[in-house]
Amino acid sequence: MLDPVNVNKAHGYARDVASQKIVTCRWTRLICQRHIEDVEKQDSDNFPFYFDSKEAEKKCRLAQLFPHTKGKWAREKKLIKLEPWQLFLIASVFGWKQKKDGLRRYREVYAKVPRKNGKSVLASVIGNLCAWLDGEFGAEVYCGATTEKQAWEVFRPAKLMVQKTPQLMSALGIEVNAKNMNCSRDGSRFEPIIGNPGDGSSPSCAIIDEYHEHDVDDQYSTMRTGMGAREQALIFIITTAGDNIAGPCYDKELESRELLDNQSDEDRLFPLIYGIDDDDDWTLPEVLAKANPNIGVSVFQDWLEAEQRNAIKNVNRQNRFKTKHLNVWVSAGNQWLNTEQWRACGDSNLEIEQFHEDDCWFCLDLASKMDICAFVQLFRREIKGRLHYYSFGRYYLPEDSLGLDERNESAYTRWSGKGYLTLTDGAEIDFNNLEEEILEVGEDFDVIEVPHDKWRATQLAQKLEAVGLNPIEIGQGFVLGPAMRELEAAVASGRFHHDNNPVLNWMAGNLQAKEFKGNISPMKEKKRPDQKIDGMVALLMGISRAMLDTESEQEAIDDFLNNPISL
Repeated sequence: MLDPVNVNKAHGYARDVASQKIVTCRWTRLICQRHIEDVEKQDSDNFPFYFDSKEAEKKCRLAQLFPHTKGKWAREKKLIKLEPWQLFLIASVFGWKQKKDGLRRYREVYAKVPRKNGKSVLASVIGNLCAWLDGEFGAEVYCGATTEKQAWEVFRPAKLMVQKTPQLMSALGIEVNAKNMNCSRDGSRFEPIIGNPGDGSSPSCAIIDEYHEHDVDDQYSTMRTGMGAREQALIFIITTAGDNIAGPCYDKELESRELLDNQSDEDRLFPLIYGIDDDDDWTLPEVLAKANPNIGVSVFQDWLEAEQRNAIKNVNRQNRFKTKHLNVWVSAGNQWLNTEQWRACGDSNLEIEQFHEDDCWFCLDLASKMDICAFVQLFRREIKGRLHYYSFGRYYLPEDSLGLDERNESAYTRWSGKGYLTLTDGAEIDFNNLEEEILEVGEDFDVIEVPHDKWRATQLAQKLEAVGLNPIEIGQGFVLGPAMRELEAAVASGRFHHDNNPVLNWMAGNLQAKEFKGNISPMKEKKRPDQKIDGMVALLMGISRAMLDTESEQEAIDDFLNNPISL
């Protein structure tokens, strides 16, 4: 019987994190707490999984028989020594099994770990374990990325590990070639892939590196659909945070968070997320250890503090530091709203039916062929003398425009499948259908006004006015400045609430501010027409009306809209 020294370290790490003896972010704490609770529940007849301590110990020991491949430890010919957090990951992935058949519980891993924390080496080890030491006949292991250089970040060290372990090569008959490794005895192979690999493969393990760089989920989907013939296939995603919240990686992040928050009953996903919490001050040195599990081992406190100071002084370097070293998701470009504050305002449990008694504004930003048509329902409540805003939205896109926007096509398809975005027939939005939907929704609410932009809205506005609604044409540009200031303050103070629709979340990240003589107006990055802000413009038009709570203020703002400041 193997002495479970590594498994004991893995369990000990989970306990220390859960008890906050080791300080981590909330998401790391939750997966550790889940592990501890599952260990306690495994003897229950109703619990479908058990922890195979022997198998977990075996995999941890095998992982540490591989050598380092670069740096001082490689020069000194040292074997890999897994840190407690790495033991926790390997023990969990390979140790948890199904009671009904003894096969692995976890079929997917989402490991979000900052740079320089040894995640590529860990992925290389797991690739080798699955290729040669997992008992899978004819195993197929692929490490994929968006570029050849990135794909080799995992495959190169995996290849060197095997080359520097001649006993393994000889015992298993592993052949190491220029661009792949294979085993002549059973046909197992390990190789890198780039982009969309196409159909035909039957992966037993797929490693997807730096998933945040993937604009589409083609590689993930192809690997996953090819695993049908494998009994316990594994998808291993490793990444840092990024700036594409419309991409598939951010979707996987949200799926992982829902699981950890007990909002999902998915038992096959193992999310291990390192980073800082939303209310942490990223400029403080003490948050560095919280986000970096290998601090003092492969990444050093002094170096991280120097990078942190550099980012504090140089605004252009802040996003990169946050994503790569603190694992904070940001939006591309010079976003106007604070991402963490906006996220904190989201509430997936918010239901529009809760607002039948509240004042309501139906806000419209109509679309050209390539843009999204936004219909935002905005409600206002006064709580302790302060205005709170509650936002819901419906978004529409002509189906024929999908193929014209390659960067967003995958996101649009995902959002449509989940009901967040409506794909309409043809090449343009049918405003007659939109009118019917507005009237249908309006039957249940006290609609004060329908603020809208003048673009293509004349006929629709006339129809809405004819049925008793009150369409109000809102100018664009700097006339929305006061609403931007109010929204910024409401988001920062928690007075703004949205229903966590990913379409609006994405648009909020794309929104930038143009400033002139103290006035601001909404804009998006000029070189990025794919970064839509239609929903945010609709929201701002609504706030420009809803922020008013006296007749005198209403008259003042009307005068401003009709006679804007000369710029």
